[in-house]
Amino acid sequence: MGPSRGGGGTRRGVRVSLLANQTAVVTGGAQGLGLAIAKRFVAEGAKVVLADINLEATEEVARGLGGPDVAKAVRCDVTSAADVDALVAAAVEWGGGLDVMVNNAGITRDATMRKMTEEQFDQVIAVHLKGTWNGLRAAGAVMREAKRGSIVNMSSISGKVGMIGQTNYSAAKAGIVGMTKAASKELAYLGVRVNAIQPGLIRSAMTEAMPQRIWDSKVAEVPLGRAGEPDEIANVALFLASDMSSYMTGTVLEVTGGRHL
Repeated sequence: MGPSRGGGGTRRGVRVSLLANQTAVVTGGAQGLGLAIAKRFVAEGAKVVLADINLEATEEVARGLGGPDVAKAVRCDVTSAADVDALVAAAVEWGGGLDVMVNNAGITRDATMRKMTEEQFDQVIAVHLKGTWNGLRAAGAVMREAKRGSIVNMSSISGKVGMIGQTNYSAAKAGIVGMTKAASKELAYLGVRVNAIQPGLIRSAMTEAMPQRIWDSKVAEVPLGRAGEPDEIANVALFLASDMSSYMTGTVLEVTGGRHL
């Protein structure tokens, strides 16, 4: 990542926030893992731009994080390059630069191949794969000029093992791994790092809506014996965003409790 604009660490024995004076963008930041990541970043001193498709809900979340000096809401459809370019430009204008980009926005349209429509396939590929590429491209263009920055892409363990009913999602999340590795090689000499996270079974509104028997069967596959919490993904995102991972790029970190090793 190179020397940070604010940086963390210790100063005369006093801990300094890991993202002090830094500006971060989190797509899909109004809920779920994106919101957990945004909260963690704010707690570590960052100013955070929350990007989501629902502006009203995102503005409410931004107010809850501390208001206009700490969090900014921007409506963004990540499948639109123009929207993502405008998002990054807004972050630079508001925060004075761009230090961290988290490409987290995502959707699911689960169905077996026999029942999945072409539209369902295209929607998931567009949001996850093209959306991540749009974010990488826009953030990379700013960060390369600054000669520093960290980009964190959200993959999934589904992209490693493949899940029944998720040919679209598994393909997109596997593609994000390849994209992360390729982009990391393009940007490394410019001081910009690109890494990815592969969450496993994480407790959320979506997963908790599963029938109990399905939930129990999935938890039984986890060696640690439980589902993960959103904060546990946020902690890994913080690690990759901060100078704690300054010699890491092109990596994919599995956060799964040992599931699907």
